[in-house]
Amino acid sequence: MLTTTSAQQCPYIAADVEGTDAEARARRAQGNGGEPTLAFDRNTPYVDYAGIDTLLRLQNPRTDEPAETTFIIATQVMELLFVLVQERWEAARDALEADDVPGALAWLRRSAAAQDVLNDSWRLLGDMTPTQFNRFRDSFGEASGFQSYGYRKLEFVLGNKSAAMIRPHKGMSGVADELRELLERPSLYDAALRLLHRRGLPVPGEAVERDWTLEYEPDGRVESVWAAVYADDRPGNDLFLLAEALVDVAERVTRWRHLHLMAVKRTMGGKPGSGGSNGLTWLARNVEKDVFPELWSLRGIL
Repeated sequence: MLTTTSAQQCPYIAADVEGTDAEARARRAQGNGGEPTLAFDRNTPYVDYAGIDTLLRLQNPRTDEPAETTFIIATQVMELLFVLVQERWEAARDALEADDVPGALAWLRRSAAAQDVLNDSWRLLGDMTPTQFNRFRDSFGEASGFQSYGYRKLEFVLGNKSAAMIRPHKGMSGVADELRELLERPSLYDAALRLLHRRGLPVPGEAVERDWTLEYEPDGRVESVWAAVYADDRPGNDLFLLAEALVDVAERVTRWRHLHLMAVKRTMGGKPGSGGSNGLTWLARNVEKDVFPELWSLRGIL
């Protein structure tokens, strides 16, 4: 920790320390006459803080096709947003495990906002034609969004678990470890069901303590529990608010999957995927798979 004495001994450090407080900012604004600072001896603080130089060096198209740059940027934007969404889903999960429903609701609202931006990022690719895509497709070889460990982490946090999905990343030890940790932990939906159980609702024991590495299987008894929650839709029922917040998340996930499907359909049709899948058929199966299944099936019985 920087002491007052060490700051006095180094005027440059002292200036940096002073420059971090509100009074220093006010003095700077007054000294500038309300205008922004224009003189810097090196990189601007903005560039250093956000790593802008590094960020802008990460676009390295392999062809002369302009659409390839768009494709790379859209992919990178999505990967950054995966990190943000994961952070918020995990925070919501941890809040539920701590019986903090208001905290979980706040994190789920924030995650929905990030998901909206994530879904809108598909618009960057919305007008890409098959001919444009074909001019650079061969340049990325076997690269495929299926290999995104950021997206795989999201699926694991949601509860779409599969140990086999770690295999593409086994050569990346740190990544494989992170995925394995998420595989072995309760998902966001598991945490919600465990909360309902602690509140005294008849959630079956198999949903409260089970092998978390296995994908969640829908249960009619869980559907009945959620139906009981929906029977009390007063604004003060935090469990009802939780259910609807989870539906908000799930709907956005399904929308993202559908937008992915349509982007692929528009640019390459029914051709095989670059990562070895059958392309549209594989993506369509994901679209049809409900996230938090009983929250959707109960709508047919209410």
